[in-house]
Amino acid sequence: MKVYVSIDLEGVAGVVHVDQTRRAGHDYEQARRWMTGEANAAVAGAFEAGAEGVVVNDAHGDMRNLVLDELDPRAEVVTGALKPLSMVAGADAGFGVALFVGYHAGAGSRRSVLDHTYDGRVVTRVRVNEEEWDEAAINAAVLGLRGVPVGLVTGDAHVCERAAKRFGGVETVAVKDALGRYAARTLLPKKARELVREGARRAVARARVGAFAPFRPEPRFELRVSLANAGCADAAELLPGTRRTSGVTLAYAADDADVLLRVIRCWATLGASALV
Repeated sequence: MKVYVSIDLEGVAGVVHVDQTRRAGHDYEQARRWMTGEANAAVAGAFEAGAEGVVVNDAHGDMRNLVLDELDPRAEVVTGALKPLSMVAGADAGFGVALFVGYHAGAGSRRSVLDHTYDGRVVTRVRVNEEEWDEAAINAAVLGLRGVPVGLVTGDAHVCERAAKRFGGVETVAVKDALGRYAARTLLPKKARELVREGARRAVARARVGAFAPFRPEPRFELRVSLANAGCADAAELLPGTRRTSGVTLAYAADDADVLLRVIRCWATLGASALV
């Protein structure tokens, strides 16, 4: 079985502030090593459970965060941006299970560390068919088109709770519990890596006996996204097929999850061009 790992940074143990997640931040170099450590933990757990190969997708920011010289050499890595399917780039029907590591809650969540959806500067809320969707839901739906189920979600307690409700029976590992957007009670990185490794081992072992089903919500998807200001919405509205439902809210009817993801990314990119 081939295993796919999508790893973000905001949900990694010890990370609580944007200064740790941006390349120019004083604490970024340490945080990217914590991220690499959790990626290695997921890779190790996957191989312990019998994985035949593991691909790790760097899914944060410019997607060049993992310290490659410190990454488990048994894995392959997907790195760099822009990638057509972003946080799940490189995944196809050949994978038996996906592991979401270092994930965070969606934009506008309460008591969640660094909550956002794809671009925290621009996107303030994402709803699909009137339900709040976070990055985990969007990415899982894209994988679902390819028949790949999600077997593990790690991050703060909020994203783990949402994942457990949305993806029936998924393994979760909460490495921190938010006290606010920029504060948390967190495990230390060494302990977090132990738990991520064990969670990955359990998830892959269960996937090998067919314990997980792909996340395949029924289309059509009615997407509604609120942006930071009307200027962002002015720019994002340039995408054909977009409907403007308020000064800051856009709507789009998507036929599948790939289109859903691409529209959100287009809106975020166009909207960011209008920030001053």
